[in-house]
Amino acid sequence: MNSEIPEIPARPELGTVVVGVDGSPAARTAVLWAAAEADRRGRPLRLVHAADTDRRALFYADGEAIQAVREAGRDLLIETADAVRERFPGLDVTRELSRQEPVAGLKAAGGNRGTIVVGSRGLGGFAALMLGSVGLGVAGHAEVPVIVVRPDGESAGTGSVTAAVHGADDLGWLLLAAAEADARKAALRLVSVWNVLARIGSARQHEHEVEALADRVREVYPQLTVEHRVETGTSTPGILVEASGHTDLIVMGRGHRALGVGPALGRVAHSLIHHAHCPVEIVPPSFVTRADVTRADVTQSGETQDGETQDGET
Repeated sequence: MNSEIPEIPARPELGTVVVGVDGSPAARTAVLWAAAEADRRGRPLRLVHAADTDRRALFYADGEAIQAVREAGRDLLIETADAVRERFPGLDVTRELSRQEPVAGLKAAGGNRGTIVVGSRGLGGFAALMLGSVGLGVAGHAEVPVIVVRPDGESAGTGSVTAAVHGADDLGWLLLAAAEADARKAALRLVSVWNVLARIGSARQHEHEVEALADRVREVYPQLTVEHRVETGTSTPGILVEASGHTDLIVMGRGHRALGVGPALGRVAHSLIHHAHCPVEIVPPSFVTRADVTRADVTQSGETQDGETQDGET
């Protein structure tokens, strides 16, 4: 009989914050939110403008047009960095002008352990950034956490982070939500929905699973206030959107796609990104299952420059 006590998982480290810049009001909101997030974490902020010049070069015969696009992007990055430093004078801010299209450029900048922040709509270098395009493309395919910030989704400061829990297998990304709460000195609220039309098993069993998850989080973060509840209803998205109005950040895991095909994001994630009253963080399964990441990987995440696609501006 094996009587070993289960090992307490390590606390995840929150990495460099990467944010898309395009000059739109939504992107500016996202940039300032990302700067505050980086400041809370004590991590650098990386501003990324995807000029998309590799694709544009296929359509522009005039090299001067490509150069004008790059210069405009460079100016935008400088102006944005200045605005961030004015608000957060002690923050380490770097700039990156990518030749790639927005989704690829942001994914590359995120590295292995960064966190990507995007606004819900955009212009300029993120011309396709409407809900359903770049924002959803990054959230659905990035291998690092992605936070979508809506222009009308900034919380006034509730002192809580909410984790949208599905079941017993959520501990990995749930600890990342706990790290977000810990960085804010906020409470962590686990909210799960028992959908009477979709669930198999008993509601009481599910409540025990959520309670066990809360207990595991308390083992890793003994000083963190962890609350949990199970809501019963027929609309999981509706209940979570309502919960998003009473929290600073809502975090959820991104499920595995069956056989690697099908929609990258499920119905609940889509609804939250479209309608949540606060920023939404989506955590991919591959991020929380990387057990061999070293502290050096965390330190260097999102900070390696690629001369092929980046200007390496600082």
